[in-house]
Amino acid sequence: MLVGARSMKALALLSGGLDSAIAAKIVLEQGIEVEALNFTTPFIQQNDLTSLTDELDIKLHVVALLEDYLEVVKCPKHGYGSNMNPCIDCRILMLRKAKGHMDEVGASFIVTGEVLGQRPMSQHKDALRTIDRESDMEGLVLRPLSAKFLPPTSVEMRGWVDRERLLSIRGRSRKEQIALASSYKISKYSCPSGGCLLTDPGFSRRLRDLFDHCPHPSLNDIELLKVGRHFRLSPTSKLVVGRNEGENNRLEGLCQEGDVTFEVLGHNCPVSIARGILSRDELLVSARLEARYSDAPKDRLVDVRCRTCEGQATTLAVRPISDEELRDMRIN
Repeated sequence: MLVGARSMKALALLSGGLDSAIAAKIVLEQGIEVEALNFTTPFIQQNDLTSLTDELDIKLHVVALLEDYLEVVKCPKHGYGSNMNPCIDCRILMLRKAKGHMDEVGASFIVTGEVLGQRPMSQHKDALRTIDRESDMEGLVLRPLSAKFLPPTSVEMRGWVDRERLLSIRGRSRKEQIALASSYKISKYSCPSGGCLLTDPGFSRRLRDLFDHCPHPSLNDIELLKVGRHFRLSPTSKLVVGRNEGENNRLEGLCQEGDVTFEVLGHNCPVSIARGILSRDELLVSARLEARYSDAPKDRLVDVRCRTCEGQATTLAVRPISDEELRDMRIN
């Protein structure tokens, strides 16, 4: 029998994906109370976890990581993965934050859905040891899916959980997890494998460009990276051009004081936003880019209205920019 299992509580880091849901369920099956903690960041699409936590019958806490998370992304101690993903530093930050919430909810340890060997940068034994040590959580992070491949934690050695009922899963395949989800009747997870924009090469190039030219970006600046075609006009300015109706609507919503929008008069055209300090030449280039992505003729002058978000407007007669001219400006 587990030592104090009836009064034991765990705090599970719940992403909404398959692995973290099963990890929480494994601990619940041992008669331990579990509450869920979900961290949101500007780089992970937030899903509604209500259905999943209802299915697991656990309480959910949601915490936003913003400024301190951006600092980690800008300058990670342990470096990046293949793109702008600071996976080890990200896990350290999340565990540090989770440690603070343990006292609030009365939890004795943390549960994660990490699987040994699933992610090359952060889910190998040395990385997991580093993460636990630098988050000051050594011995108190239980990884039920790969526990039998890892040294026993204090949680196991103290008899809070039964190590024999933990699992020995490793690698990138999720066949075992999908089978477990079926047996546990877990169906509300978001997808078998989650995604982070920081692992995407195109998004990472945009983010790196933003950090290079704007050391202290706002959340709006980050959201703008997720939409449209991006062009670097100068060290102090850029242009974003919508690709479809959905992106046009998002760009209109992201327009803020100081931005300039563009419209090709008499022709169908995308929404474009220029952000930063624009010279006269950069305003002209922006208008020509807007004309290039409209249905206006590419071989004659067209009128492009430039309007600030405060309502000031001017009209420029420009010729659409050529693909050769825009090539070096394209960020992605």
